[in-house]
Amino acid sequence: MTLLTSPFTLVALGLAVVAAVPVAARWLRVAQREHYVPTWVSRMAGLWLSREPVTLLGAAVATLLVVVAAIGIASTGAGSSFAIAALVAIVLIALLPVGLKPRGTSAKFVLTDRVKRLLAAWVAVHLVLAIALAALLGAAGPALVLLLSAPLTDLALAITAPIEKAGSKRFVEQARKRLDQVKPRVVAITGSYGKTSTKNYVAHLLSATYTTVASPASFNNRLGLSRAVNDKLVPGTEIFVAEMGIFGAGEIRQLSTHFPPDIAAITVIGEAHLQRMRSTDVIFRAKAEITERARTVVLPIDDPRLARLAEECAAAGKRVVTVSLLPGADADVVLDATGADEASASGAATIRIGRDAAPAPVTISSTGHAINIAVAAGIALAADVPVATIAGRLSDLPGSQHRAEVQQAPSGALIVDDTYNSNPVGAHRALEGAAVLAAERGGGLVVVTPGMVELGPVQAERNRAFGAAIKAAGATLYAVGRTNRAALLEGYGEGAHAVDSRDAAVADAVRAAADRGVILYENDLPDHYP
Repeated sequence: MTLLTSPFTLVALGLAVVAAVPVAARWLRVAQREHYVPTWVSRMAGLWLSREPVTLLGAAVATLLVVVAAIGIASTGAGSSFAIAALVAIVLIALLPVGLKPRGTSAKFVLTDRVKRLLAAWVAVHLVLAIALAALLGAAGPALVLLLSAPLTDLALAITAPIEKAGSKRFVEQARKRLDQVKPRVVAITGSYGKTSTKNYVAHLLSATYTTVASPASFNNRLGLSRAVNDKLVPGTEIFVAEMGIFGAGEIRQLSTHFPPDIAAITVIGEAHLQRMRSTDVIFRAKAEITERARTVVLPIDDPRLARLAEECAAAGKRVVTVSLLPGADADVVLDATGADEASASGAATIRIGRDAAPAPVTISSTGHAINIAVAAGIALAADVPVATIAGRLSDLPGSQHRAEVQQAPSGALIVDDTYNSNPVGAHRALEGAAVLAAERGGGLVVVTPGMVELGPVQAERNRAFGAAIKAAGATLYAVGRTNRAALLEGYGEGAHAVDSRDAAVADAVRAAADRGVILYENDLPDHYP
């Protein structure tokens, strides 16, 4: 009798097949939520181990059981009672990470065609390794494979990545043909944050003059933009507004070959991609790729890097429209938003559109980003929208869902919903705006947040600073989940509340705010985060 045919080994293989169902569901859901990028499942697994003590303890026990089983079987044979340790480990692994639900609630697992192909690769990788290791380690083999399922999921992602890219090629080619047929001017927008809001502003400003189509929601990658073109671009469309996002250097350059921009704009360079790109200089270079093929570029020159880029683009013969938030700046569009920072929820700012124009009053929300409005106005100017039309529509800009939306709760409290994504500048801006609203109403301010993610080496520092800012604003903090709990609580100090779920925090926040307070919901992580 070999190790592979031992009754203990066969039982372990069968038990591992059963345990693989919740294990696969968990890690494939994480892969789906993290955009199918290899290595990110392992990163998320590491986050659960470092933030969830029960998960760390369970993983440590499972690892010890697998090691004991492997050593014991090697020394005493296939029928050894040490194999029981492997069976216990398999059952334990099926329950980990504790709190990471197989189906999900805030972000449900959707069994798409892509997931089905990934599942086939996942099964093949796990099955081959389980059988191979079972021949060497007996019952410990299948247990070891399940223990390593997160990195093995990344391996399955790496295997399927070229297949997915080849399979999606026809959709991209179809989109390119549609662009060639309709021939709209393409406005491409990127930036560390503010892309979606700016895109919506631009569509609003341009639609009075041109037939305009904008990519929906956050459809900002190759397939998302292809779908937007294929589904929404119709004959007669004069302008297509495309939001362009990145996961790494070279991606915007590739997007610009598929969707060549006539007008390209950058909103801001900030700390929104540091987990992947490590420094804002790397982010800047990746974002700057959007200007390479464009004939016209729109850049906010208050950032010295973007000011230099504007000079380089002008030297290359491109038309450059510059924007600034500094009164008196030498720029084509200057938005003076200082009035919106005074003691009111919205303030009378002024904007100058064109170097020879006089400043005109405009009302903007104190919870939003003034730079988004300035860049949108610059894009409209670059698209030759009449200045009077731009100025007339700036005070009626559309909001973006879950981006500093102000609503009233049934209790009477005001809600500032800033739950879609988060970055240090935006979080502090939303906090300042919410504090202004609370002061106006004479009520308290409550902040519900899981903190900010994808900030790499500065994530803990930025969340500590945000916790301190919440305390300085006189607000009550409800820190949700465990991802950034330690940093937020350390920054805030005594008096903060740690809650495991957003639902629990919402109930407490509504009671704390009563009928005159303001509740700021800053960021909302899906439940594949601890």
